[in-house]
Amino acid sequence: MPAPLSTNAMNSLPLNSNPNLAVSLVIPVHNEAESLPPLIEQCNASLAGAGVESYEILVVDDGSRDGSWAVLEKLAADPENHVHARRLRRNFGKAIALSVGFEQAVGSIVVTLDGDLQDDPAEIPRMLAKLDEGFDVVSGWKQNRQDPLGKTLPSRFFNYVTARLSGLRLHDFNCGFKAYRAEVTKSVQLYGELHRYIPVLADHQGFRVAEIAVKHHPRKFGTSKYGIERMLRGAIDLLTVIATTKYLSRPAHLFGGAGFCLSIVGFIQLAYLSVLWFTGNGPIGNRPLLTLGVLCMFTGVQLMCFGLLAELLIRRVGQTDSSVYVADTTATSASASPSSS
Repeated sequence: MPAPLSTNAMNSLPLNSNPNLAVSLVIPVHNEAESLPPLIEQCNASLAGAGVESYEILVVDDGSRDGSWAVLEKLAADPENHVHARRLRRNFGKAIALSVGFEQAVGSIVVTLDGDLQDDPAEIPRMLAKLDEGFDVVSGWKQNRQDPLGKTLPSRFFNYVTARLSGLRLHDFNCGFKAYRAEVTKSVQLYGELHRYIPVLADHQGFRVAEIAVKHHPRKFGTSKYGIERMLRGAIDLLTVIATTKYLSRPAHLFGGAGFCLSIVGFIQLAYLSVLWFTGNGPIGNRPLLTLGVLCMFTGVQLMCFGLLAELLIRRVGQTDSSVYVADTTATSASASPSSS
């Protein structure tokens, strides 16, 4: 995992030092200069309309080259905008931008949304209300997504696969519009494309995750940053998430299971060839099936041994700090409290 960004890797406008803020909006942006003024206006109107008096809008400029930082400087100059900003020296990616925002946010509730005006800030009060029902994470679902098929179809497939593999049945993992309790954002570590899997990581740690349908608007300004490269990176990171959540404490089930299946396939192939050889149905040494069978058996045994070694390593060095799974509330029996003299 990459090391945290040092302070010399970013510039900042004055940040909020009030520890009693109720809500922090974290907005990562990359080349969204035209969208920023109306976005900040809509965010302020939404929070004011919801009766939220104590909040900040923390914008992380992820190495923009279109003048977004100059726009942020102008917006931050007016205290009524509630804008605070960090500027990364170059484009590090959305996960790092969100990590910086999570680190700097001081609100007890953190709401993230994209800076392209496709997420509707008017939905923020509904997200806050859902959190009040006892949830720790509320994920947006772009049920009526206003994007071309080149984005929506791959996204639907990706969401289906992610839900099946992770066990967390959400409709839209890609939606950047989410609300968290602050302890969630302090518990997850982001890199690569892991920002889209925050609900999976939070669910693994025992946080309660919910989903609500949110409005989605067509892009008005700028260009989409979505592409085949990001989709491939996301697919690889999905494997990382599955390995470090479902199989973190039992790697033998992951590698051993795959190895066992391969070994069975290889055994069946070799058994079939053995029957042919014993019954005199021609030589088997020149058959590609023999090579494939041996390869499956060899690879399967290697995977099972790798899984067993991983299990031994975990038992030797111990697992993750158990405090990440413990809620920040405790109950103590009255009889356990020290008696007063």
